[in-house]
Amino acid sequence: MNQTHPVVVIGAGPVGLAAAAHLLERNQDVRVLEAGPTAGATMLSWGHIKLFSTWRYNIDAAARRLLETPTDTYAGQWDAPRETRLPTGAEMVSDYLEPLANHPALAPKISYGQRVTHVTRIQPDGKGVDKTNSKQRPDSLFLVRTATDAGAQEFIARAVIDASGTWNQPNPVGRSGIDAIGEAEARDAGFITSPLPDPLNADAQHFAGKTILVLGAGHSAANTLISLGRLRQKHPTTTILWGLRGTANPVRLYGGGAADELPARGQLGTSLRRFVDNGDIRILENVAITSLETGHRLTVNLADATSIDVDFLVPATGFRPDLSILSELRLDMDQIVEAPRQLGPLIDPEFHSCGTVTAHGERVLAHPDPNFYIVGMKSYGRAPTFLMATGYEQVRSIAAALAGDRTAADQVELELPETGVCSTDLGGSCDLPASADTAASSCGSPETSADSCCGAPEPITIGFATGTLHGHTELLSEKKS
Repeated sequence: MNQTHPVVVIGAGPVGLAAAAHLLERNQDVRVLEAGPTAGATMLSWGHIKLFSTWRYNIDAAARRLLETPTDTYAGQWDAPRETRLPTGAEMVSDYLEPLANHPALAPKISYGQRVTHVTRIQPDGKGVDKTNSKQRPDSLFLVRTATDAGAQEFIARAVIDASGTWNQPNPVGRSGIDAIGEAEARDAGFITSPLPDPLNADAQHFAGKTILVLGAGHSAANTLISLGRLRQKHPTTTILWGLRGTANPVRLYGGGAADELPARGQLGTSLRRFVDNGDIRILENVAITSLETGHRLTVNLADATSIDVDFLVPATGFRPDLSILSELRLDMDQIVEAPRQLGPLIDPEFHSCGTVTAHGERVLAHPDPNFYIVGMKSYGRAPTFLMATGYEQVRSIAAALAGDRTAADQVELELPETGVCSTDLGGSCDLPASADTAASSCGSPETSADSCCGAPEPITIGFATGTLHGHTELLSEKKS
């Protein structure tokens, strides 16, 4: 492989920086391109939210070694967070990502304000290689173009790792996976909020006394509904509507409660059910939005010819990958969840939660264009079962492969909390969010053990799929080890 040019990593979030740390550890040149002004910029968008998984699962091993090893220009005195605590998004940035990005070995490798617009191939002599060109492809490099305040820039790379995530690509609120008529206008007018607003703090004045429709049935929706329920206790004129695209199945909506082996998740369902039973939250079933009309308020028109007038609509509907920047690459993608083809059947949310996704590495994530990889949340496409620790193992394997260590690349393994940290309908990463009840608990205190607070972590062994079609996949084994 041509070693003259660096490996370009797209995104300076947890998985992108972990990739950079693993590459540096293997003496590979790396360049990180981040669209935001700081590392973890996306996480700051939901900085008030607590993750379900503790610090133990949210710090990459190579990143930890980098932060803890003294050098001639670095004292190695990073104050590691307590492993049993549940961090917020803001704490992930301030206590981990910022120190990592500012490390003298990594800081010069990161460029901020670089929004990637295209990834394509190019010959070593500078001649172009578009998607249809096969003859020059084996020896070609990558051309990465970005948009910056100063104009377009281009970078040449020997490999590209796309860890850009999915946060900026939320699923539409309209039916059948497309925007409702008038959805863009409603979003521009401010009637459609962030997927994870902050009703108790930053958004309290906007939401108090208003009618809010929360659309979605996953943990992201639950977290927002619980916060809105607390807001209603202070401002009783607040009306909370919970829109479900299907029917209200209590087991699916509330989970196992006290029986859940991950208490942060169980408490979320218990708190949510209490607000529904008390009448603070009204459930609307079979909500299929056809169009939105903006005026003094937002009129939500449904497929059953009824309509609802609300002040705000919270789109807790999950996310999808933006593959448009990769249109000139040869990708092998699963047609259902829009993940790498070999990964798709392993993560389909109709059959898997975080705890039943087997460890996977470079071979599973490879594409017809060699040395290009999609990792992290984006690698899971539309599936909401991603766990940060899974992303760390992905990039460890890829870094090993790019450094020529095939043995290490193929030795993939992963230890997850038993049952994972998600349900199959979670709108977003499995790592978030935990309820405010959990935030107020004694989790992480010296007198509280990790097992009693966050569930006993147990490795799991998952059999490999014998089929390749979703719905026709049989597992050879699925058991706790």
